[in-house]
Formats: sequence, C-alpha cells, structure tokens
Amino acid sequence: MTAGVLVGGIAVAGVAPAWADAPVAAVASADQSVDQLASLRSAAAQDARNRVRYYALNHPAAEVRTSAWNALRHVRGDEAIAEWLAPGGGFDYAKKRAKDTRSSNKAFIERVIRTHPMSYSPQVRTAAERALKGSAAEQAAFVKTGYAQAQERDRATREQDAQHKLEISAREREFVQSRAELDPGEQVRVAAQWALRAGATDVDVEEFYGYGWATGGVLDLEAYRTRIADADVVRHYTLTRLINEAAEAEKALQGASDAAKARAEAEKAWKAVADHAAAAELAWRAEQAAAKAQAENWADIAKAAKDNADGIWKNIADPAAVNQNSWADEQQNAADAATFWKDAFTKAQDGENRVKG
Repeated sequence: MTAGVLVGGIAVAGVAPAWADAPVAAVASADQSVDQLASLRSAAAQDARNRVRYYALNHPAAEVRTSAWNALRHVRGDEAIAEWLAPGGGFDYAKKRAKDTRSSNKAFIERVIRTHPMSYSPQVRTAAERALKGSAAEQAAFVKTGYAQAQERDRATREQDAQHKLEISAREREFVQSRAELDPGEQVRVAAQWALRAGATDVDVEEFYGYGWATGGVLDLEAYRTRIADADVVRHYTLTRLINEAAEAEKALQGASDAAKARAEAEKAWKAVADHAAAAELAWRAEQAAAKAQAENWADIAKAAKDNADGIWKNIADPAAVNQNSWADEQQNAADAATFWKDAFTKAQDGENRVKG
C-alpha cells in the first residue's frame, strides 16, 4: 500500500492537474508584469533626470538652468523631478521669471557680449560688459539706448580707420544673399535680409559679417533649445501619467467582474502609451535632422572663414566653430532622446501584448 501510494504520488507529480498549474502561471504572469512595468518606469525616470540635466546645462534662460539644478539636487529625488516637469511646476515658474524685464535685459546683454568681438565692436563690447556688472537701471538703459549709441561710436571709428574700410566683393555679397534665402536658421536669414534691404550699403553687409551673422546664429540655437525643452517637458509629464493609467488598468484585471471589458481597457491604456512614445520618437528624429543640417551648415561656414581669414570673414570664424560644435551636440542629444522613446514604445507594446492574455 505504501508502494501504491508512492507510485500514485509519483504519477501525480508527473502529470499535475490543471488547478495545480494555474496559480504558478498567475504568479509568473504577475511577476513579469511587475518587472516590465518597473523597467519602463525606471527608464522614464532616468530619462527625465537626463532631460532636466540637459536643461540645467543648455537652456537659454538662466532662471531655468538654476531651477533645473535645484530640482536635480533635491533630496526627494525623482519625485522632485516629476513635480518640476508637471504643469505649473518648477519649469513653468522659471520660464515666467525669465520673461521679467530685468531677466530679459540681462539675457540680451549676455548675448551681445557673446556675439560682438572686441576686435570689431570695442565700444559695444565694453559698454555691454559694464552694463552686465551694473544695476538693473543701468542694464535697462543699455538695452533701451546704450547699445545703439555704442554701435554708432563703433561705426564712426571704423569709418575713420582706413584699415577697417573693407571693399565688399560681389562674391561676399552673393554669399549673404544665399544666407538670406537658404540658411537653415530663421534668424540668420532675417539678419542677412536686413543687410541687403533696400537702401542698405556695404557697411550693412560688413556688419552682418562682423556680428549680425553670429547674433542670428545664437538666436537660432536659443530658439531651438527653448522649443525642444517646452515640447519635451510636456511629453515626459504625459508619459508618466499614461504609464500610471496603464498600470492601474492592468491591475484592475485581477478579479474583474467583467474580464473582457477590463482587458479591453488595459489594452487601450497601453496602446496610448505606445502611441505617445511613437509620436515622440518621430518628433525627435525630425529634431535630429534639423540639428544635423545646422551642424553641417556651420561646418561649411567655419571652413569658408578659415579659407578667408584675413578679410571680412575673420569675425565669423570663432562663432562658426562654436555653433558647429553646439549643433553637433544637439544632434547627439536628439538621437539619444529618440532612442529612449523607441525603447519606451517597445516596452509599451510589451504591456499591450501582456494584457491581451
């Protein structure tokens, strides 16, 4: 009898009834769900930190850069990052502060310092550096009248100095025309069009090469960085919300009275995550292409400036090299972001397939 029991026991062990397997499968499925959800949430949190760090280093507004650093250093970690990205959070508040007159004036002065070389615009550069160290009233005065007055002093000095009386060749003017029509940057096109406007002279073309081109380049880079930050903050906040909704819908499957309805809602929730991630990847691929075009454009300009270093091109050489590097960095940044969203799409599809059963 003992042998029979043992034999029976072996037989039962070899071919287990369906009810014996079901809990194991359910546990395995639950564990898989938890692991995959945790993986997606971890990846999203890490990319959110990466994005906020990017803003801390590169956002055009000093207020946003400072606020981003504060969020990164907060003791509450990822929770603080999520709140900073949320509507009405730290990012939005910092942007509002950046629009204040005092902040706008300071940003303008800093841009002037970056784009007006001392060798070409000594009066403007000196006045800007002095204003940057001055009071809010002094900065406002520079923006309102001081900048234009310093420009006039520089023009007068160049007109009196034979060494600065550059003869603008037809080739150089044609190159400005090509910038006005074909440059990938809107602000560079505007600056070039201004240099060639009706009634413009060789002085206007010379000033385009002297600082107008560089200024347009900086404005285009700032506009790009501002735009991608605004869009990506919304994307990340939305991703967090959609993941939470999908997780709740999947959890509701357990013990649901209407399993078919609960499953359909869970599939729909995960599909929303996947669709959002797919759209985000597509947007970042477009930004990657735009940054690539700018990097190649500024590389060509840097080469042209190097080949014509002794003439009117000399003042654009350094800004061109800086812009080339900046846009190459933006190209890589966009590629990294697109890779994250592609991975998020794959994980969301896994979730959608998982709840289909």
